[in-house]
Amino acid sequence: MQLDNVLYDVQGPMALITINRAEKHNAISLATLDDLHTAVDAAADDDAVRVITITGAGGKAFAAGSDLSEVIHRDFKKALEPIVQGLADKLERTPKPTIAAIDGICMGGGLEVALGCDLRVATPQSRFATPEGKLGIIPGGGATARLPRIVGRGWGMEMLLMGEPIGAERALAIGLVTRLVESDELLAETRRMADHLAGFAPFVPRTMKAMVHFGMEASLAGALMFEKYAQGALVQTEDKVEGINAFLEKRDPEFKGR
Repeated sequence: MQLDNVLYDVQGPMALITINRAEKHNAISLATLDDLHTAVDAAADDDAVRVITITGAGGKAFAAGSDLSEVIHRDFKKALEPIVQGLADKLERTPKPTIAAIDGICMGGGLEVALGCDLRVATPQSRFATPEGKLGIIPGGGATARLPRIVGRGWGMEMLLMGEPIGAERALAIGLVTRLVESDELLAETRRMADHLAGFAPFVPRTMKAMVHFGMEASLAGALMFEKYAQGALVQTEDKVEGINAFLEKRDPEFKGR
């Protein structure tokens, strides 16, 4: 796949999508967003792809934010369009697990793309912020909704109101990321994660993902009931039988998605 602002590569069960604007710290322009949508759609439609990973080129930034040369011309009507929100929603809603592999600056719209992913892995030099307040605006790609849900209201308010960068160790401590690895190990770690996820029965990650998203919005009673029905559906699959038999026979399972 040839795209102007994004690199696309399938490595085993993982589709690697790289924002390729290193000279601008991978700032997300509207054209970059279009390319990201195209790449994510391709990965979602490819049965060989089990995991979607997004990263940034250059080793200095995942994405420094939205391209301000475009934001300065954005009016009320344009602001109401689901620009970064639309991409983050797509990453959140695709049945396949999504990973943000973060090396360096991850701020503004870039952070909002990462927040749309299911898992976030970073390097020790990575930095995170929602600095939109300094520009006379607020986040428009989902940070005010997703960030407090991920890190809690206290740290969500701290990051959103103060707008100051936090380092990777703080991001790990508050749950914004769940793994820290050195830069030269970042993609290798995401490949290991993808291989691990690909080892599950295909129904498992997508059902788990759906349960968590539904459960975050539903009442506890509603979420528990939905979980029971989902569990009831999975115990009737051939993969459940294969998984248990493989465990008892001390062998690797051969799941077929049935």
